Amino acid sequence: MTDLAFAVILGAAFGVGACLLLTLAPRWRAVGLTRRLAPYLRDVTDPRGLPVAPVDGGHDLASVWRAVQSRFGRAFGASASVDRRLRQSGWVMDAAAFRGRQLAWSVAGVGAGGALLVILVLTGAATTAVWLLPPLFGVTGVVLCDVHLTRAARARIARIEQELPTVLEFLTLCLSAGEGILDSLRRVSDVGSGELTAELREVVVAVGTGESLSDALLRLSARLELAPLSRTIDQIVAALDRGAPLAQVLHAQADDAREDAKRGLIERAGRTEIYMLFPCTIAKRCYQGANAKRAHLSARLGSERARCLSFRPGRPHQQDRIPSPAPA
Repeated sequence: MTDLAFAVILGAAFGVGACLLLTLAPRWRAVGLTRRLAPYLRDVTDPRGLPVAPVDGGHDLASVWRAVQSRFGRAFGASASVDRRLRQSGWVMDAAAFRGRQLAWSVAGVGAGGALLVILVLTGAATTAVWLLPPLFGVTGVVLCDVHLTRAARARIARIEQELPTVLEFLTLCLSAGEGILDSLRRVSDVGSGELTAELREVVVAVGTGESLSDALLRLSARLELAPLSRTIDQIVAALDRGAPLAQVLHAQADDAREDAKRGLIERAGRTEIYMLFPCTIAKRCYQGANAKRAHLSARLGSERARCLSFRPGRPHQQDRIPSPAPA
């Protein structure tokens, strides 16, 4: 068993060293034409114009790993839930890339489980069940990656919902000052800082590249799938189509968003109050149990003390007397 553990350690060290040496090797071919033209094409660049989407540019270790991730993602399959959470979290990746990240977390978990297994084998504390550690850690890595995505999506949606009333009020002020809806969106996206203003900045960029304002707003609503924001965007699009005053519409939507936020805060406060009852109830039960046990011990000690006081030297105790035989 010890020889096997040493063999695993030496093999892992050799593999890590070989991978590090491979990362230092130059690329096997020059950068492709797609990579060189990517900054000038909107289809393969980020809508905000920041980073370029990763394109296959060679056969180095990073390209091989991306190819493995993409194959794993295609084999594992994508789902609508993953796409929706990726859009809501703001992560710049698709479902296949997320599956590749899950693969990376799984490989890291298997490596951590293997290291722990080797340590247990070297220390002599290994049992039959420790061989399940690598696959268990691998599955845990996949689940933790999914949980991390879910939490990121919920946190970002919560921040957007909190920012919505303030952004709508600023838009109302800009419209009341005589600006158009596009200029108001541009001003708010330039001045403000937050998740919702970043989304509005993408809308302004999309309109500047030729897309209509209604389509950009509807695409934003479909991307986030937030009920108050979707309702507001539907009202804005309807007002744009019918020529209704946008300032009044946005003011009413801001009031509704504040009422929804207040209602959500009251509901969270009620749930928190209920959650606070659990430790109080458990502490009360523990205190009652401790009091009952203390009373039982006090009664037992009292009975033992009375028994000791009733005992006289030279006379057998009432309970220790030997019963005399009955007369014939």
